Amino acid sequence: MVRLAVAVLFLASVVAAGVVDDRQDGPPSRVASTATSTTTTTTAPETTTTTAVPVTEAPTTTAAPTTTLPPVTPAPTAVAPVPQPAGDVKVLVTPSGVVVPVTGREASGYRVTTPCGRSAVVADGTPVTDADVVLDAGHGGKEPGAISPTGLSEKGINLAVVDHARAALEQAGVRTVRTRTGDYRVTIATRTDIVKALKPKAFVSVHHNAEPDGPRDGPGSETYYQIASPESKRLAGLIYEETVKALAAYQIPWVADSDAGAKYRTNVNGDDYYGILRNAKGVISALAELAFVSNPPEADLLVRPDVQKVEGEALARAILRFLNTRDPGSGFTEPYPRTSPAGGGGGSSNCADPAL
Repeated sequence: MVRLAVAVLFLASVVAAGVVDDRQDGPPSRVASTATSTTTTTTAPETTTTTAVPVTEAPTTTAAPTTTLPPVTPAPTAVAPVPQPAGDVKVLVTPSGVVVPVTGREASGYRVTTPCGRSAVVADGTPVTDADVVLDAGHGGKEPGAISPTGLSEKGINLAVVDHARAALEQAGVRTVRTRTGDYRVTIATRTDIVKALKPKAFVSVHHNAEPDGPRDGPGSETYYQIASPESKRLAGLIYEETVKALAAYQIPWVADSDAGAKYRTNVNGDDYYGILRNAKGVISALAELAFVSNPPEADLLVRPDVQKVEGEALARAILRFLNTRDPGSGFTEPYPRTSPAGGGGGSSNCADPAL
C-alpha cells in the first residue's frame, strides 16, 4: 500500500510539470485582467496620467498628456454705423419744419442760418442734399405783402399755392423744397442761400399783386425773369402761359398793368431789380405775380381753397414743361420804365425767428 501511494504522488507531480511547460512554450501572455496586471490611475485638474504596473510580458504604457486650450473670448457684437446722408448736407428741415441752409457741422449738431439771418446750432432734423425745384412763398410773419380791401393778405395765399404746387410736383417725382413752410419771416438773403446751396434746376418765387393800371379782358398775371438768362425767360413764359389759361376759366372783372405778361425789370445798374432774382443768379429763376389780391373780385376768388389749388397746379404744370420739354412759353412783353419802388421788406430788421 505504501508503494502504491508513493507511485500515485510521483505520477501527479509529472502531470503538473507538463502543464507549466505548455504555458511557457506558447506566446507571451497579454492578459489585462487583475490576475496578471494591476493599473493605477492618478487624476490631475486638467491632465489624466495612466501608469501600468510593469509586467514581464508587456512594457509600461504612459498616456499622452491632454492639451489644454486657452479660453475663447466671444467676438464683440458688431454695432451698426449711424446712417449718413449721401453727399453734403446743404439744407436742414428742423424738427419744427423750418427750412434752413447749413453752413457747417459741429459735435452738437448742424450750424445753420436762421430765417432772420442769424447763426445757430440745431441738434437734429431732416438733412437735404439736393432738390430739383425750390419754391418760395413770398412774404410771411410781420410782412403780409399785398392786402385786399377785406383784409386778405398775400402771404397766406402764396403759401397755400406753393403747398399745392409742391404736392403736384412731388407726385410727378420731382424733388421739391420750400423756402418757407409757415407764417414767419424769411429774409431774401436766407431764401437765396437755400437756393444757392441746393442749386435746383428751377426756382420760382410766388406772389400776388397790387396797384394795377386798370381793367383787363382776362387775368393780369405777370412773371419776371433774370435778364441775362434765356432759360429764366423760358420758365417765366411757361408760368405765364399756364397761369392765364387756368384763371381764364373764371368770368370776373379782371385788372392788370398795361404791360402784363412775361417780362424783366432792371435796377439803375442794369441788373435784375428784384433781389430774389438778383441774389439767386446762377440758378434759373422766375418771380410770379399770379393775380391781383388788391382787386376785390380776384380776392374773392383767391380766398377759395379750390382756386388756390388751381393756381398751384398751373404752376406745377409750367415747371414740369420747363423740365421735360423745350416749349418756349408765351406772353413775352417789353416792360415800360418803372421808377417807384416795388415795396419794402426782405431784410433782417426787427425780424423774429420761429422756433427751430
